[in-house]
This record gives sequence, structure tokens and C-alpha cells, in this order.
Amino acid sequence: MADKVFENNQVSIVGEITSDFTFSHEVYGEGFYMVEVAVSRLSNFADYIPLMVSERLIDVTQNYIGQKIYATGQFRSYNKHEENKNRLVLSVFVREIEFVEGEDDEIKSNQIYLDGYICKEPIYRKTPLGREIADLLIAVNRSYGKSDYIPCICWGRNARFASGFEVGGHVQIWGRIQSREYVKKINENDVEKRTAYEISVSKIDFLEK
Repeated sequence: MADKVFENNQVSIVGEITSDFTFSHEVYGEGFYMVEVAVSRLSNFADYIPLMVSERLIDVTQNYIGQKIYATGQFRSYNKHEENKNRLVLSVFVREIEFVEGEDDEIKSNQIYLDGYICKEPIYRKTPLGREIADLLIAVNRSYGKSDYIPCICWGRNARFASGFEVGGHVQIWGRIQSREYVKKINENDVEKRTAYEISVSKIDFLEK
């Protein structure tokens, strides 16, 4: 990755396309489309991760469901205004994409590296079985003065370590993107099934100011 801005937010995933391309938005005549990819975990579960892909990288009019791809890019966020408040929407902004055959042991199927700043007080808790968890929200700088806000979850020793971080602290994180379904109450009578995305942290470093 040529410049520093791309070095602080790096994603690579290998997965199977599970949806058609749907139009997202256009910038200077370039169309961007969303597509969902299933990425296997070590268990029999899969994470379903949304990719944002330029029409200049792939023919978005074709049906690729069931095909395997290798994609690299950045994990990005934007605020979607709905129900009188903002909802954080996350997706992988794809810089390069290629079709692959089978598994390549040299490539991890789901990995992310972030270099950013703590922008919310960490939330530390324990499960009923005593497992330690810490939730972090990391701001990762982008060009033109923008930032991406990325939820991260730490476990065990990492959770204990991260629980002491202060807002503004500089951190580096390695992990994987995971998806999690939850039910959102819309009003007294209606609920909606939604998917949240977060980084499951495998390694975290705190950088001295």
C-alpha cells in the first residue's frame, strides 16, 4: 500500500459470494456496489461480511453467487440517519479483488490490522461463566480529515489490558472481522433482525504518547 493512510487500515478476506450486487452510490461518475461474502470460521460457522466494490474492479451485472474471491482493502464506516438517530454502517471498501480456486494455506481467510485511537471509554465486563470481555471503539484516520469508527471486542488477557485504556490512547490492533445477528425493537409491536460487525481482537498494542 503506497501511502501511510492505507497502511493504518488493512483488510484481506477470502470468501464465497452469497448475494447479487446492489447499487450503493456514485462518486464522480464511478458507481459503487454492495455484495455479501461468507467467510468461514474455524468452527462450522461463517461470518457474512459486506463488501463495497467499484464497478471498475468487476462486472457488477454478472451473477457470481457461489464463487470464491480474495479481496483486500479497508474497513470503513459511515453514519446512516434513521429513526431520528445515526446508525454506524460498516463494510469492507475493496481496493483489489480476484477470483480464487479452493483454499490457499498461505493466505489467512479473514484478517485485519488497524492503527487508531480510543474514542470512547472501554466497556469491561464478565460473562456469567467468568470470561472477560472489553468493548472498544477505535477511530482510524482516513485522508481528507475523515475517520472510520470501528467497534472492537477483546477477550481474556487482552480485555483486562484494554480495560485500562484512556480516551485518546493510540493503539494497534490485529484480528478478524466478525458478524453477529441481533434483534432491534422498532416500536411496541415490531422488531427487526439486524447484523452487527466488529473486530474480534487477537493482538493489541498500546503505543506510548
